[in-house]
Amino acid sequence: MPLLHFWLVALAEDWQNGGFGLYIHWPFCQAKCPYCDFNSHVSRSIDQNRWLRAYLKEIDRVGLQTKGRVLNSIFFGGGTPSLMDPAIVAEILTHIHKTWPTANDMEITLEANPGSVEAGRFAAYRQGGVNRISMGIQALNDRDLHRLGRIHSVSEARAAFDIARTTFDRVSFDLIYARQDQTLADWQAELREALAMTIDHLSLYQLTIESGTAFGDRYAKGRLRGLPEDDLAADMYQATGDICAKAGLEGYEVSNYAKIGSESRHNLIYWRYGDYAGIGPGAHGRLTLNGQRTAIECWKNPERWLRAVNDGNGESVTTPLSLEDQSDEMMMMGLRLYEGVDLNRWRALSGRSLDSSTCAHLQDINMIRLEENRIYATRQGRMVLNTLLAELLVE
Repeated sequence: MPLLHFWLVALAEDWQNGGFGLYIHWPFCQAKCPYCDFNSHVSRSIDQNRWLRAYLKEIDRVGLQTKGRVLNSIFFGGGTPSLMDPAIVAEILTHIHKTWPTANDMEITLEANPGSVEAGRFAAYRQGGVNRISMGIQALNDRDLHRLGRIHSVSEARAAFDIARTTFDRVSFDLIYARQDQTLADWQAELREALAMTIDHLSLYQLTIESGTAFGDRYAKGRLRGLPEDDLAADMYQATGDICAKAGLEGYEVSNYAKIGSESRHNLIYWRYGDYAGIGPGAHGRLTLNGQRTAIECWKNPERWLRAVNDGNGESVTTPLSLEDQSDEMMMMGLRLYEGVDLNRWRALSGRSLDSSTCAHLQDINMIRLEENRIYATRQGRMVLNTLLAELLVE
């Protein structure tokens, strides 16, 4: 095989280094949290069968584009997918299995809020094929849950977690830190309480104030008081890594901690820069089709998306990605991971090498490590990742 042809084939199949996943977006919630900037909506009535028909139609369309690929993971996100009828979830999964060959150890995750679950519903999800639950607990005290706009209590969260743990082999939950009036000691105690709940995966996010949210509006008006200073938030991040590591949960990604083997396989596809299809309102995807990796966005408004699917395609924007775009995205996603980025793979996409003097400087100030053709962001580097990336990727 001529060298140029071999190189082009290797680039076209680069996604296989990360795998292939499917994200399904359920856009509805019982209430809109004031910090949330996700595409979620509150609706009095939902015709779930209408939504089922749309999901199946999009699965058929994407299945034809990616025929023969082995599917590694499925993720039901939202919104609150645990508001979906378990029979609808089961029918979607049955259709997916008919559309793609699937990995023997395929991970199928469903996001759940503690206020929308009970034992029978979880058992039905498990029977329908879901094998991993990701729970949005967010805080372990009722005052802060109320401030965050959550509709569940701590006791409800614990009860839902206990149900999940007895139903599924793999359960993760989310917590938010750097909350209003939260001290370092508060967060350390809360994190240890979470780790005592026999958990093997935690997603731990610093509260960020996003424009367009209720918190964003309050902050702009000076009405969101008690937020920690940057130094305190950084101390909380450092403490998070230390406490989780002592409990046997390694920080395998900027905001995710897991026991070995319990990492989120679906999210690893994103961070390892694999391919993934996004189905549902506002869903995003990255798909390599006919040798071209493309960024895909779906119509955001739920009714607009349904109409578009009925007309044949729920996508609103498709953007071919240049090799430079791809290599930048690979670095941006990969440096979030403890395992770092394969520089041989990065150079194949970018057609260039990182600046040696910049790398030497970043190593000297303990922002990166370079070992055997891999680049790693240190914990200190991951704390200022956007600044680090701006240094590394400058032309």
